[in-house]
Amino acid sequence: MAAVAYRRELRSFGGNLWPAVAAAILGGAVGAYLLSAIDAAAFVKLIPPLLLGATLLFAFGPSGNRWLSTGTFTSLGYVGVIGVLVFGIYGGFFGAGLGIMLMAGLLLLGVQEPSENNALKNMLATLVTSVGALVLGFSGLVSWSHTGCAFAGAVLGGLAGARWARRISIKWMRATVLTLGCVLTAHYSLKYYVN
Repeated sequence: MAAVAYRRELRSFGGNLWPAVAAAILGGAVGAYLLSAIDAAAFVKLIPPLLLGATLLFAFGPSGNRWLSTGTFTSLGYVGVIGVLVFGIYGGFFGAGLGIMLMAGLLLLGVQEPSENNALKNMLATLVTSVGALVLGFSGLVSWSHTGCAFAGAVLGGLAGARWARRISIKWMRATVLTLGCVLTAHYSLKYYVN
């Protein structure tokens, strides 16, 4: 629903999004298939360093963008599409912190304007998780009794979150994302390394 709420910002990208759309769909499907086929115990150990890396990438994204590119988004290019594919696989497999990872990667690729970054992040994350849910739905791993509540919360949160995100300043948006990245990194570090 957040992706729908951000449709105005998404129109500004024009036809540059199709390779990223394809990569997100493929990545989500591959990640979900891997989840249904293999044991997740080894993979979950990678979650804290991946989240920390994404948080640092988001923190230093503007500096990295100035170093790596001209500073404005024109198209994702091969590196960007591969990045979306990798994040898509991660999102289809597990998904924690996927939004932060996508925002950081898009920032590095030149999507500097917060509303446009958030809009593109929401669209790609929606594709990844929707395809992942479809694949997992046929695998027998989905607890359908919990799905209705989660879906209702996602719809309400997506609509409310998009309105809220448009109203806050860039400074507070960045602070919120960085704080969430640090909290998630600490949470999953304690969960998978301490317990």
